[in-house]
Amino acid sequence: MDIVLQWLLLTAAVAAGWLAGRLGSNGRRTRKTISDEESVRDRLQFLFTNYSDQAVENFVQSLAVNKDTVSLHLSIGSHFRLKGETERAILIHQNLLARPELPTRFSPQVTLELAKDYLNAGLLDRAEALLHQLMGDRDYGRKSAQQLIEVYQQEKEWGKAADVARALTKGDADPGMFKVLAYITCELAEESLRHDDRWAAQKLAKEALDYDQSCVRATLILMKLLIRQGRFRDAANQSLKVFDQNPEFGPEAVDRLMRLENEHGDVGRLGKKLRKLYENYPSTSLLLALVESVERSLGRPAAIDLLRQELEMRPSVRGLLRLVEMAGYEKGMTTDEGRLVSRIGHLILSNRPVYRCANCGFSGQQLHWLCPSCKQWETVRPIQGVEAE
Repeated sequence: MDIVLQWLLLTAAVAAGWLAGRLGSNGRRTRKTISDEESVRDRLQFLFTNYSDQAVENFVQSLAVNKDTVSLHLSIGSHFRLKGETERAILIHQNLLARPELPTRFSPQVTLELAKDYLNAGLLDRAEALLHQLMGDRDYGRKSAQQLIEVYQQEKEWGKAADVARALTKGDADPGMFKVLAYITCELAEESLRHDDRWAAQKLAKEALDYDQSCVRATLILMKLLIRQGRFRDAANQSLKVFDQNPEFGPEAVDRLMRLENEHGDVGRLGKKLRKLYENYPSTSLLLALVESVERSLGRPAAIDLLRQELEMRPSVRGLLRLVEMAGYEKGMTTDEGRLVSRIGHLILSNRPVYRCANCGFSGQQLHWLCPSCKQWETVRPIQGVEAE
């Protein structure tokens, strides 16, 4: 009985709003239709705030389908999808497509919304089928292609994703799509590396840089290939190109560079390069690399002085832990206080994320080139601050 009453009240409220709009403005015949986006938002806000989802769903089932109400149906379906109630969104959009009175020109739009529902629900095969139907549509073909790329990314069908992205770049100079294509091409390069096809991996990595010169991942793949070829000096120089592409990823390049030099080179010789980089792009990773280089070339006392001086200007937990460690060894002992500081510092860092998505805020301790949350490329980056970089 409660649901019936809610349904009646809801219908009366919408009808009253419609009637007021119809008869308002001193009797003028001109009026805004319900397809007006601002009007739809206002009405939906009233519905979702004052009535239960079940009442709203009952109302949708009884709501007429015509050119003035399609936007309302779509907005309610989108509302349920965003709330995580994907099954309800699917039912609303399926019901809308099945209604014979749905104007033909709205069919592609409803189909796209249903494909998004399927994608959100993990029904990738159904989403893919609907998106393929829309690929040639004048108004929704491009949006469908973008959604299809997301389907292939989830399925890790990188070849198919590259084909769709490549087709999109031919008709549009959107830099965002070129970045997507560059990172998809990097996935193909990584696949080639896993099969030890170095020639194909190199070709694909260079192709990725042709699509997007700022593609950090392609540069790091080329560095990896140079290491496999035994060209360690060239690999080191390759890693430094990351600072010209995107300095925020500098710590990734520095970590790889220091591992390379410790295994195959001479960390001490990097002093001048690291100092210049640190002056231009200060970060904790660069500071610690510079301190290690100074220690190798000039000794521990000089390295401690450098680290202490820099920490006074740019404090960081990682830098402090390194200073406690180096100072303790220099004095030939480790004090109880030093061990306590070290233990607490490591506990702090172990529970802190290292990377965060600049787009959606997703965070974690592992670098993802494709954000697991918002599905955007190259938005997950090293965190800056006292407890990070």
